[in-house]
Amino acid sequence: MELDVTVLTEQLDTLWMLVAAVLVFFMQAGFAMVEAGFTRAKNASNIIMKNLMDFAIGSFLFFVVGYGMMYGKDIAGLIGGSQFIMPSDAPVAILFQTVFCATAATIVSGAMAERTKFVSYVIYSAVISAIIYPIAGHWLWGGGWLYQLGMIDFAGSTLVHSVGGWAALVGAAMLGPRIGKYKADGTPNAIPGHNITIGALGVFILWFGWFGFNPGSTLALDVSIGHIAMTTNLSAALGAITVMTISWVKYGKPDVSMTLNGALGGLVAITAGCASVSMWGAIAIGVIAGFVIVFGVEFVERKLKIDDPVGAISVHGLCGVAGTLSVGLFATAEVGELTGMGQINGLFYGGGFGQLAVQAIGVVSYMAWTLATAFILFKIIKSTIGLRVSKEEEIMGLDLGEHGTEGYADFVLKM
Repeated sequence: MELDVTVLTEQLDTLWMLVAAVLVFFMQAGFAMVEAGFTRAKNASNIIMKNLMDFAIGSFLFFVVGYGMMYGKDIAGLIGGSQFIMPSDAPVAILFQTVFCATAATIVSGAMAERTKFVSYVIYSAVISAIIYPIAGHWLWGGGWLYQLGMIDFAGSTLVHSVGGWAALVGAAMLGPRIGKYKADGTPNAIPGHNITIGALGVFILWFGWFGFNPGSTLALDVSIGHIAMTTNLSAALGAITVMTISWVKYGKPDVSMTLNGALGGLVAITAGCASVSMWGAIAIGVIAGFVIVFGVEFVERKLKIDDPVGAISVHGLCGVAGTLSVGLFATAEVGELTGMGQINGLFYGGGFGQLAVQAIGVVSYMAWTLATAFILFKIIKSTIGLRVSKEEEIMGLDLGEHGTEGYADFVLKM
């Protein structure tokens, strides 16, 4: 029997995309564990329910509407106009893009944790999955105007993570801080999470899943996945090392939860350039992400007075921006030739400011789009059904208030 190399290659590519999609899907469990561990026990069931339903609802709406907006026939470089209701692309491609959409939607959950109405969460998660993310996605991955401009965001530092981060910023600001977060003079109070072990498990799951997130974005089983996996890992490692070091010097002790976020920040930051930068470029990006985490968290909490229980705005929004801009600094033609990203050199490799300028245009465009659409969305929800639970529900906990159940029924909870 003669071996058909073309058919075998297609089958291996399909298998690789399916494996990568499953890895990225498992990241949903990681997000749930991080958010649950970094918040209080009385809200654990609510957090699990949110992370379950944003994937379930997003899967359906992205299939019916979102995929067509993102990958349908291009209309003026702004939106897709075909493949609605029953997309004609390969099912594994639709699944792979679905799990990315779910990532963007679930980022918002952490920043708005412990005080958001569940019905309001369901609505805004649905709109992000069906409209906000897919239209943004078409601009780059769907062949739209940012793709034509030459922006590089290989697996979504900005397109996935910053879009989620900017939506989280608007939602958390409009929602207001948790009861007791700020003193009368405006200084913040620490509200510790109930289970740092669960939070750490979530981070390890996310780190594991990122080996599907970034290498899987090749959409094919080729030699570049090894390089992409290594840059991904190095950036995460240096993000954690950098945050541990800074927090140790700054606070006198290495901060556990912030160091965990350092690893996530490194993962987010390398996602744009994992196929364009060298190993040492990835190390530099991880270090940059570490600084962004420490000082970004403080800026959001102390200067903007926005209560973000899990640090989602800094991890996903700010590190996404830093990572996307870093492509314009650290991209190297040698790596681009290996991975198929083109012979593009960043500023530090003699390429001038051209690619950095393109990256900046993309960052600002996605920020403007998400801030504007998220503001409209959250404003409508707040003005109609409301965003926030009652004071009594917040104090009691959303497990009982929103779902009539407890995440830890056999335990005495600290309120």
